[in-house]
This record gives sequence, structure tokens and C-alpha cells, in this order.
Amino acid sequence: MTSGRTVGIGAVLAALGETFPDISISKIRYLEAQGLITPQRTPKGSRRYSDADVERLRFVLTAQRDRFWPLKVIREHLDALDRGLVVDEATGQARAAAPPAGERTDPDVLAPRAPLRLTASELAEAAGIDGPTLRDLVSYGLVRPAGEHHGQDDLDVARAAAVLVAAGIEVRHLRPFRTAAEREVGLVEHVRAQRSVHGRGPVEPDPGAQARTVAAACLDLHTALVRAQLQHLDD
Repeated sequence: MTSGRTVGIGAVLAALGETFPDISISKIRYLEAQGLITPQRTPKGSRRYSDADVERLRFVLTAQRDRFWPLKVIREHLDALDRGLVVDEATGQARAAAPPAGERTDPDVLAPRAPLRLTASELAEAAGIDGPTLRDLVSYGLVRPAGEHHGQDDLDVARAAAVLVAAGIEVRHLRPFRTAAEREVGLVEHVRAQRSVHGRGPVEPDPGAQARTVAAACLDLHTALVRAQLQHLDD
């Protein structure tokens, strides 16, 4: 079956029959009557099954045959799956899935990097921005040259800003990003001060690593909040 395509009940029997020889039309319709699957209906009332319906049936039939789960337990697990939880097949426990690899910010990303010294023209060329845009970035405190040169952080900021400017966002509207970053770093400093004065939390042999861990959590929180707001736009 191809994603997005639906099939009739005969094709479902063919897809599952080799693994579950006892499967039948009456069995599938019984599971539907129990609310375990909900196939689509054509205007004439014929049932049409998607890939998700077939996999749902496979889960139900496996749970009955291999784990001897009653329909009540199967229904609870299906509800957990529908809510985005992961079901441990060994224990039957449902839980939230672990974040995918790369989903969380690695604190090492925030570690100091090799020094870089770029002139204004070199920075503009590397970031793909023009002179006026670079001057605006400096004016609004988004990039901060050290003397006549710019470092790696300025290059990263300029490259990100270039995408936003190309999308029609003016540089002056990017200033809140600098303010937010300063506030997040303020939280990092607060945590370090609290642990130093009150001895809260484990002793960190590398204060820089501790700061990066807290800062990475701030970035994860920011990403989660932005993702949530984007979801509202799509609703």
C-alpha cells in the first residue's frame, strides 16, 4: 500500500492474511464495531482503509494473539498511541517518547570556538549581506566588532539575519533577539551566583560547562515555545 491511498477490505485481508491466517471480514468489522478502527466511508457507504488503519489492525491482532490482551487493554494502548505516547511492548507502559537525536541543544555547541577575524567587507561577503544591512546590524547592537574586525559570532548573527532580511524583516525588528539573549545569559549568571553563594546543586568542576548546560536549556525552551506558537498558526 502507498501512503495516502486507501483500499477495500479485500486488500486488507491480503495484507494481513499471511501473518494472521484467521483474519476475516467479520473479524475486521467486529473490531470496527468495538471502536478500535475507523475506516473511511465512500458516499455509497463502502469502507476504505488507509495504511494507518492496516497498521492499527496489525497492532490489535498482535496484541490479541501474542500478548493475550483483552480489548479494554488494547483500547487503552491505542488511545495512548493516538495521544503520541510510546508503548513499551514488554511492560505495556505508555510514556512520552524521548526527543529525537538532535532535538535538544548540545551544550558543546555553545563552547568557545577558534578565533576568527574578518573585516567588515569580508563579513558582508561571507554572510551575503550588503553594506547598509551590516551597518544596521552594528547600529542595533546585533553584531559587535572588536576594533576593526568581526569574530565568528558576528558572522553567525549576520548569516541568520541575512535570511530574515531576505524574507522582508527589517533589521530594526531584530533587536528583541539581542535583548532576549541578554536576558537568557542573565539567567545563566543568576544560576551560577546562586550555586556559588548557597551551594545549591552539584559541584561543577567546569563552571563553563555548567553555564553552557543552562544556556542550552534556555535555547530548548525558546525553541519549544516558538514551535508551539507556530502550531497555533496552523490550527
